[in-house]
Amino acid sequence: MKANEIAPGRFTWRKYPTQINIKNVDAFLWDAKKPKNGSFVLNVRRDEWILTEKGLAFAEENFRILGGADLSRKAMSAKDRNWMRRERDRMLCSEASQKFTAGQAEQISAQDAEAFFRLDAYVTGKPRREKILRTKNLFGADSELGPLIKAAEAKLPTTGEQ
Repeated sequence: MKANEIAPGRFTWRKYPTQINIKNVDAFLWDAKKPKNGSFVLNVRRDEWILTEKGLAFAEENFRILGGADLSRKAMSAKDRNWMRRERDRMLCSEASQKFTAGQAEQISAQDAEAFFRLDAYVTGKPRREKILRTKNLFGADSELGPLIKAAEAKLPTTGEQ
């Protein structure tokens, strides 16, 4: 609905211009996923989409264009808030965090970085990339975790399709 307010008519039915056509929304999301269009989003589950690094950078760069648009989102459930708090605490207590805080970012090992992102040898390819993106999307703007996320990601081995 908010996207339709920003770009009137792009997401509506022709015959019923006040109603959103979910097929249009779906088509735009799939187009935004294509490499030729920038690979801005990633489809992680049936109806769940997350921004890629390029998508997040694009959104941050173009935020000013949106002006006074209300970009608020649905309130988080208590369960989700608790999970985010626990996950943030877990990452801040990790070995990677301790080394980073001590000014020893170069000492963060690949194993430390994988533990930080909750990765192991069985999480490969697309699921691996999705876990890293989800962490960056949720905590990348956090003043404590943002720089740590970048440092830990740099320590991850680059094996093919991460």
